Amino acid sequence: MSLRIKDLFGIHVSFGLALAVLPAIGAAQAQTTGTSPEIEAIAQELGQFVKPRSGPFKPDEIKIANQTAIANWARSGHSDSHAEAFAHWDSEGEIPPVCATCHSGAGFRSFHGLDGSAPGVKKGPTPVGGVVDCDTCHNPALNKVTEVKFPSGLMHPVATTAEASCMTCHQGRAAGNMISKAVATLEPDAPNPELKFINPHYAVAAATWLGGYGGSGFQYPDKDYSGRFFHARPVETCVSCHEPHSLKVAQDACSTCHEDSKLDNIRLSRISYDGSGDLKKGLRADLAANAERLQGLIIDYATKVAGVPMVFDDHRFPYFFADANGDGRIDEQNGNAVAYNAWTPRLLQATYNWKFVTSDKGAFVHNPHYALELVYDSAQDLAGPMGLDFQAWNMMR
Repeated sequence: MSLRIKDLFGIHVSFGLALAVLPAIGAAQAQTTGTSPEIEAIAQELGQFVKPRSGPFKPDEIKIANQTAIANWARSGHSDSHAEAFAHWDSEGEIPPVCATCHSGAGFRSFHGLDGSAPGVKKGPTPVGGVVDCDTCHNPALNKVTEVKFPSGLMHPVATTAEASCMTCHQGRAAGNMISKAVATLEPDAPNPELKFINPHYAVAAATWLGGYGGSGFQYPDKDYSGRFFHARPVETCVSCHEPHSLKVAQDACSTCHEDSKLDNIRLSRISYDGSGDLKKGLRADLAANAERLQGLIIDYATKVAGVPMVFDDHRFPYFFADANGDGRIDEQNGNAVAYNAWTPRLLQATYNWKFVTSDKGAFVHNPHYALELVYDSAQDLAGPMGLDFQAWNMMR
């Protein structure tokens, strides 16, 4: 100790007493004005024993191993309680059991029996306000989930807890076999008022990824379909490309194999799938162009073959509405929008596929082969009864 410190505490002061007064010195150190030079010098000399200038409990200075993960999650869509995915039922005060599985952490845990209940869709509703929280993906019991059931009936084995959680909620809620059952032996081009649009749901990345093996798209009986897209090992799981907390795509990984790693520019194929012959643009553009063409065919078919014009509105369920007078506006009855009511089997099949492919914004990465096949087959099927020269468009499957 220096002489000044001895003078302050006394030569025989106990170490415990010295520590007792250190917080006061720390407080003095924390003040940048109004402190005497002598006290300032003493506090600086005892710096190794004095609390940090800002105090040890300031949140942004506490060292937490998973602080970055928590911060990333807090900025992601999984934590946004005001997003439509979680706030949709706020006015009702409860989430229906079948929806709660993916739109509430509590519902997810109940579905897989992670909360001690029997696995399966919860019988009662779940309170609103929940999100995809930490315990949704990090619950210790999640490692007991070894397979996930898809809408097609497929039981897909999962190797990690990340796969279990991602695949449970990004598989959609419908499959091609549901379409097949709905149309059964009906005449392909005859409108049937009993037919209703079947919605594949949203963000169906896992379903796209499994391709024909998963059977989530409507697969035409006389066609073969690509299976699960393995991409390039070890880029073969959801978290290989997506940061699991922020959900952002780790584009740096793309540059390992792709010269231009910008998603919109990635293209390995030398085939022009949209028939434009332009191989400089990314594969994403080809799929988007083919999907847009299919959408146009759906609208034309509805008018020319089904006999009732259709209006699509992606902000209103069930998205496809009747426009009997062809004025481009949705028909209304008693103040309510009239859902499209002239579905034919052929129209329902193609529209389901269009909605399935476009519901996955990353389909061109998750499984471009499967997505292109579904769009191609649907467009070809609609072109026939309208007498269109499908081959002239030079689309490729």
